[in-house]
Amino acid sequence: MHEPTSWATFAGRHARRAVECVDLVAEPERLTAGGTWFVVADFEAPLGTDGAVGGRRGTARAWRFAEVGPAPATPEPGPGGRWRGPVSSTWRSSMDRDTYERAVTHVRDRVRAGDVYQVNVCRVLSAPLAVGATPTGGLVEPDAAALAARLASGNPAPHAAAIHVPAATGLDPVWVVSASPELYLALDGGGAGPGGVRARRLASGPIKGTARTVDGLTLKDRAENVMITDLVRNDLQRVCRPGSVEVTDLLAVEEHPGLVHLVSRVRGALADDVAGAPDLWRRVLAATFPPGSVSGAPKSSALRLVGELEPVPRGPYCGAVGWVDADAGRAELAVGIRTFWWTDDEHEGGVLRFGTGAGITWGSDPAAEWAETELKAARLVGLASS
Repeated sequence: MHEPTSWATFAGRHARRAVECVDLVAEPERLTAGGTWFVVADFEAPLGTDGAVGGRRGTARAWRFAEVGPAPATPEPGPGGRWRGPVSSTWRSSMDRDTYERAVTHVRDRVRAGDVYQVNVCRVLSAPLAVGATPTGGLVEPDAAALAARLASGNPAPHAAAIHVPAATGLDPVWVVSASPELYLALDGGGAGPGGVRARRLASGPIKGTARTVDGLTLKDRAENVMITDLVRNDLQRVCRPGSVEVTDLLAVEEHPGLVHLVSRVRGALADDVAGAPDLWRRVLAATFPPGSVSGAPKSSALRLVGELEPVPRGPYCGAVGWVDADAGRAELAVGIRTFWWTDDEHEGGVLRFGTGAGITWGSDPAAEWAETELKAARLVGLASS
């Protein structure tokens, strides 16, 4: 009998043969215990101090892989050869245009009332996708490697990722393919610190500001980026040495297929009592999750509004995906934007999903924010559709 293949790829690493899965809500300490782990955390996972979003409780899991090596320069297509996606006309949105624009107006009202400064409002697109049945009556899982190869060719991204652990492996299954342009967290070693303690650097790269061209970026985009960069700086300060957190790049322009982003860079040195602690990841995730760029400011107030306004959970969209190398003490995690995930739902069958959203401030125009969500989705949904 053919053994189901589990694999993952991200940030220069390719892994095969998942051998265990852990719940990071319950046991984040496992990420410091050895091995290379690939992580997928839902936006609603109660990892941060604010807990679950809107009463929804998502999952955060990590899979340890037995074989880890360098990723190929060009992603290899899956066994099916080419991607077979849903029919383009079958995509549906969790919020239609009128509903989304009303949500934008509501956020602006809350900004005027002084409750929040910015809120990321998102919607989830979904389309039925079933490629066949197994002999036991389940659904054949789509070819994640084929979609990853298509996205790498048609929409290359600096933090592209994919992880597929089939249900038939006996481990918790996962199917995620991402073309994320955004760094959530990078952890690496630095120079020697006080008393010979090795300083470990924590960095983040929040994105705020999206347009078709550089000329389309507005004062609102720049103000929003500065606001969220300050939020991320404050998050990192909760686990970094006082005075070590700095903004190394502010309002840099990055060009991606079909659009441009404003990106800032923040980094700091982990506090000594955090850097070598077994509960390092519990503390880091509690300080920074969910990512500030896809939440809002103040984060706790923004998350309450997200729970009120968004009718469905985001799942891995806006969460985190990446790897943690416990042996080397290094990690790289992307914000799970521009991300597809597939599930075999009990009531809906096979469903492919994709999230898109926009940051809402007092300066937001509802029609323009809807258009931004359309812009972010158009190219990738087109690539994933038949």
